[in-house]
Amino acid sequence: MQKVLVIEDDKRIHKTLRLLFESEGYGLETASDGSAGLEAFRSVKPGVVILDLKLPKMSGRDVIREIKKEAPSQPVIILSAVSEEIDKVLLLELGADDYVTKPFSPKELLARVRAVTRRAERTLPAECYSFGDILVDFAKMEVTRDNRVVTLTPHEFKALKYFTENPERVISRDELLNQVWGYECYPSTRTVDNHILRLRQKLEKDPVNPVHFRTVHGAGYKFVPFLKTPVEA
Repeated sequence: MQKVLVIEDDKRIHKTLRLLFESEGYGLETASDGSAGLEAFRSVKPGVVILDLKLPKMSGRDVIREIKKEAPSQPVIILSAVSEEIDKVLLLELGADDYVTKPFSPKELLARVRAVTRRAERTLPAECYSFGDILVDFAKMEVTRDNRVVTLTPHEFKALKYFTENPERVISRDELLNQVWGYECYPSTRTVDNHILRLRQKLEKDPVNPVHFRTVHGAGYKFVPFLKTPVEA
């Protein structure tokens, strides 16, 4: 039975989601403040975390920072009344996998839980993957370059993972947003460009003339694992 952890201080929502998820075969754990939620995350090891932003004792932003620090691939769905785009951008950068604004449809939330679960369960291309002077250990969530550790953010790692699963294929910015971030309606695809830029800076020998993370103008990006003469930057 897959477990869902709900970190939310509204007991009425606890009751609603318990009825919803248990009727669909999920196990549900709840916590009413940020500190208790973080402790529950460490002990329960849930498949998905549903996290409110405004929590007693420890804010939702701090909770997701700690969760993603300890488990970068842990699926987290934000549940909050806050809907401004700047907050969505911030949460995306922190590693949130999806965002549901209150008041919400329980069936929509269930569908989003299933969607982030499918993405999380996607088979890794291999436990270890290498290209150029880069070695990726997917099991340990570690990247090294010339035997030196390279630190990636959760979404940089997810983007790298998706590229390695789709080598030599042109991937649009919209596809990357949907598959890596999980947002179908994100404020700007410029976020993708910024993440690709950082991946190049961290993983390419010459970021200005990349050989692995290539731009295909007007279409998106293509990951080329084996060295070839760069055509476009």
